[in-house]
Amino acid sequence: MNATRSPPPLLNTLTPSRRTAFNRAFAAVYTCAIVALFCRHTQTLLRSKTFVSFYVTLALFVSDLILAFMWVNGQAFRMRPVYRKEFPENIEKVVKTSDLPGLDVFICTADPYKEPPMSVVNTALSVMAYDYPTEKISVYVSDDGGSAFTLFAFMEAARFAAHWLPYCRENDIDKRSPDEYFADNYSRSSETEKIKKMYESMRMKVEHVVGIGKVGEEYITSDEDRQAFSKWNSDGFSRQNHPAVIQVILDKNRDKDITGHCLPNLVYVSRQKNKTFPHHFKAGALNVLVRVSAAMTNAPVILTLDCDTYSNDPRTPLRALCYVLDPEMQKNLAYVQFPQEFHGLNKNDIYACEHKRLYKIQQVGLDGLSGPNYLGTSCFFRRRALFGGPSTMVSPETKDLSPDYVVNQPITAPSVLELAHHVAGCNYESHTKWGSKIGFRYGSLSEDYHTGYHMKCEGWRSLFCYPEKPAFLGDVPCNLLDVLGQNKRWAIGLLEVAFSRYNTITYGVKAIGLLMGLAYSFFAFWPTYAIPIITYSFLPQLALLNGVSIFPKVSEPWFLLYIFLFLGSYGQDLFEFVIHGGTMHRWWSDQRMWMMRGLSSYMFGITEFFLKSIGIPTQGFNVTSKVIDDEQSKRYEQGLFEFGVPSSLFVALAMAAMINLSSFIMGLINFLKGNREGLVMQLVLTGSIVMNCLPVYQAMVLRSDKGKMPLKTTIRAAILASAVYVVASPFSK
Repeated sequence: MNATRSPPPLLNTLTPSRRTAFNRAFAAVYTCAIVALFCRHTQTLLRSKTFVSFYVTLALFVSDLILAFMWVNGQAFRMRPVYRKEFPENIEKVVKTSDLPGLDVFICTADPYKEPPMSVVNTALSVMAYDYPTEKISVYVSDDGGSAFTLFAFMEAARFAAHWLPYCRENDIDKRSPDEYFADNYSRSSETEKIKKMYESMRMKVEHVVGIGKVGEEYITSDEDRQAFSKWNSDGFSRQNHPAVIQVILDKNRDKDITGHCLPNLVYVSRQKNKTFPHHFKAGALNVLVRVSAAMTNAPVILTLDCDTYSNDPRTPLRALCYVLDPEMQKNLAYVQFPQEFHGLNKNDIYACEHKRLYKIQQVGLDGLSGPNYLGTSCFFRRRALFGGPSTMVSPETKDLSPDYVVNQPITAPSVLELAHHVAGCNYESHTKWGSKIGFRYGSLSEDYHTGYHMKCEGWRSLFCYPEKPAFLGDVPCNLLDVLGQNKRWAIGLLEVAFSRYNTITYGVKAIGLLMGLAYSFFAFWPTYAIPIITYSFLPQLALLNGVSIFPKVSEPWFLLYIFLFLGSYGQDLFEFVIHGGTMHRWWSDQRMWMMRGLSSYMFGITEFFLKSIGIPTQGFNVTSKVIDDEQSKRYEQGLFEFGVPSSLFVALAMAAMINLSSFIMGLINFLKGNREGLVMQLVLTGSIVMNCLPVYQAMVLRSDKGKMPLKTTIRAAILASAVYVVASPFSK
């Protein structure tokens, strides 16, 4: 009698959300309410007797049409949300440690002053110390700033890694970013204090070098160091139009830690740049890393990380492998996306940098369809997914870069280094398929969204791994201008996809199906929220200033429809926000920033996109600063908004604040005089915007610190707000 074969160890499970049925029923009811709203708008348009009433109704109609379009797109996230659970402890039962796939880690940085080298070093050290065979880990650091400071920091980090990795392994610590570990309540011992002293010494050296602007002779301790830094000028930065610089800092076949274990490969890459060739920003840097790593190690799994996103769980690769090694998923799985999570958020997350919907709620919804979008960091790719669809591989121009090519030479072999330098050249991609059919996609500042979207169109799927303990933690900007600037850049990148030949509606729906097409349309047309936000931030308020009612009266049946639409949308949104770990205060912050982004980032993003489309040069790409100013940090912790730098992005916010406060006061006076029924909805809307603008009023009038709004910005906003009121007043009569 044959023995019963035991089932294979379970690597992961999937559980559909219990809210799915409610979401679908609510969507049906809410759709009927939206149809009724447009019936009212149509009736009002047809009955308009004046020029002003017609165009006011038309503006509200267009704004509500955009809101309805975005709401319909957003329902795709609610049709089949799922939750996954993985069992990394079972990996060793499925595959031998020696047979685990190699892991190439990509970390991109571009400016040592906005992205401090020590932050990048901590990110690299946290993944080098993974609970994973070190001989299978290779870390590639792309330095688009071509900075000697970054190279120096990593040469120092390599020496420290020989002590840090065995310390993490022997003490089984969870936080393997040294900066985070020593900032926490770590267990003190003579060994720990020794390691801390080494880390502090390294940090002081690196920060001193950045501070004085050059790598001094006292820090060059060997001929190898001298040769490495000979490529840089005395000011610490590489020469203009420099050739590609590839420095093997650690080689697993050569370098050992203090216990005799091999260290992971660590490779510094500064690609060649020339003004006559496009460099395609981060997507271009990532594609260089794909090629350089293919020439040197060609691991089948790739992890992409932002320079400030450190690993918070040393077992994270094993979690990803619970899906990558699952035979039922291997055929068409492109990547495993972890949520972006952050440390350093203040209590109420005043700038809504957590992005709970984008990084968690919506990705859970996408996971029930064909998988989450690529979020730009914290993502494990199968290298094969970067080379065409699952059934039709697009071969690179040389077999040495093919995802199935086996590198059988050490990374320091002359032929390997020669190929690596060649593929990092600025003109290598000319007349190739890189950026269009192979690798990370060009054509959008939002290269993460663009790449994930194209992978779905090619037939790949992805998975969302959402463990209870954050797998990665990143930094957040504590400066409002950086937050709005970052969102403006995203807006431009999304519009570049929305108005391309790969439009998510005309192309996407056919390629990936209706629900996924709607979901990607929600992201692509995200900046169009600017139109209804601007409309509802100014039009009802200007009418209220002149005593004109544009919404239904309380006694009319249509009033109940507006109440249902408002409470239904916001109620469902608040419920989802809270059950995913949010608080009421953070939800309110999120609503406030949605309004602020619409009045500034999205509006300027749309403007810059269309100017760029007709050939008018715009500001271009700016790296978001990761440097934390002590005074700004203190104000951020206190929950104070940072308006201290004059910026056009703040003018529209100040204008909206002024007009809404004036209209609320005037409307309240009219309300108390007896004109109550017709102005209730406008008063409620204006009052809620006034509440959202409290930080703006505080910055304009009440504060005296460096974060207050510059007088120049306030005056410009006051002049423009007055002009808008003067222009609008005659039309209300």
